[in-house]
Parts: sequence; structure tokens; C-alpha cells
Amino acid sequence: MTTTLRPSGPETRHEDGGRARSYDVCVNSRRVGGIRLATDARFGPVAGRIEALDIDRPDRHRGRATVAALAAEEVLRGWGCRQIEVTVPAASEAVVRLAAALGYTERSRRMTKALDAPPELPEGSRERRMGAAEYPAWRAAAIAEHIRVQTGLGVPRERAERASYEGHAEMLPDGPDTHGHALRILRHDGVDVGTLWLAVEIPGHPGGYVVDVRVDPAHRGRGHGRTLMLVAERVCLAAGRPVLGLTVYADNAPALGLYEALGYRPTAYELWKPIL
Repeated sequence: MTTTLRPSGPETRHEDGGRARSYDVCVNSRRVGGIRLATDARFGPVAGRIEALDIDRPDRHRGRATVAALAAEEVLRGWGCRQIEVTVPAASEAVVRLAAALGYTERSRRMTKALDAPPELPEGSRERRMGAAEYPAWRAAAIAEHIRVQTGLGVPRERAERASYEGHAEMLPDGPDTHGHALRILRHDGVDVGTLWLAVEIPGHPGGYVVDVRVDPAHRGRGHGRTLMLVAERVCLAAGRPVLGLTVYADNAPALGLYEALGYRPTAYELWKPIL
């Protein structure tokens, strides 16, 4: 039997060279499912994504998804992509195993935690709102760090810079006074030691989201990262949000260990592999 991908709709093209298209997964011309492919908005046309893949129930457990995923690589290779990405729900153990068997590795994971009572901060630590005078320096450092991380992942520098500047302008149009966002500074024994950026109002989501948490280099290794995460829980609960989410890169072992120790659990894995 021959498994093929047949276009099921017109291709969408974007000004930056991006593209997307939906396909039927067919076995001997019989439709058995569907798949949608697209280039990645962050990396640009050099990276492709499997945005959706679904096999009809009667045809599951027959290797259809495996062949469709391999066929997707061929399509994306033809588009000029050099890597492929897919987001997999953490609860779908069979899909996680399939992705691993196909050579995908973890780039990052999304994690969440259900909140109950606001935690107490360690002795000597307190948090305060970021002031307007403190915002410009924080913003410059946050943008520089975001650009550093994204270029380290392979995002072209020009694209990373544009996304970083535009993203901050869109998310924080009123700086530290932007509605739905909380910018906090952690002070310990009279010294500012770190910052927190928390989104507390996300459309269609019941919880808050840790956008950025950073401890000043001179004060790392002293538990302030953990304290900032406790601050995030307190702010989230004060805003009436019972769930807190975040994203952590797979190579950031200290952060991943901290989040697991605090009770965060994975909800999705961002996986990738090179297209050879």
C-alpha cells in the first residue's frame, strides 16, 4: 500500500516567505486523515512545522501517522526547510514515543501548576512594582537577552531583533502600567536582586503566564529564582488566576529542576529535528 499527501486546499503565502498548506493523508488514493504544514513564524522559511496531524479512527495503529510524518519531511524539504518542529501534548504518551522514534528531540516544554494559597516569601525578601524610571533599563536588558536566546537557537539575528522589539511594544504598550501584566522587582536585605514579568490576563486562558524571570548575575545561586516564582504565584492568585504556566528550554537544567521541585508539570513538548 502507498501512503501519500495530497493538497486539500490552496497554499497560503506570506510576505516574509512563509507558507502553509493542508493535505489529505491517503492510502491507495483513499483518504485516511489530514495534516497541515507551515513554515515557522519565529525561525522563518528555513524551519517547518507540523501544525496538525490526525488519522481517522478506523485507520489508527497501522503506521499511518508515522508515514505521514515522514512524508511531511519531504514536503518541507522541497520548501527549502532545514528543520522541522512539532508540538506534542505531554499526556499523549504514544505520540511522544512516536516522535522520539522518528528522531525528534525536545527544544522546550510548557509547564503549569494549580495554585491554592499564596506562599510566604523568605525572610528578608519582599517584592515591589517596577517603576517608570526603572522600566527602560529593564526593557533594554530583557530585549538583549531574548535576542541572545533566539539567535542561539538558530533564529536569524535580524528576525530575532525585529520580533523582540515588536513583541515588547505589542505586549507592554504602556510599560509597567500595561493592563493585564505585572512587572515586579525582588529586593533582598535591602538590595534589588531580580525581576519578574507576569502576564495575568491571557484571552481564553484561566491562568497567568511567566513571561520572564531573571536574577541578577551577582546574586545567582542564592535561591532568589525560587523566591521570584513564589512572587509569581502570589501575584497570580491576587489577580484571581488559579493556574500558572511557563515555558522552559530543555538545556536549562537548573530552571527545569526548580520548576519541577515547585510542583510544575509538563503539558506540552516542543520537539524538533534537522531535515537532512
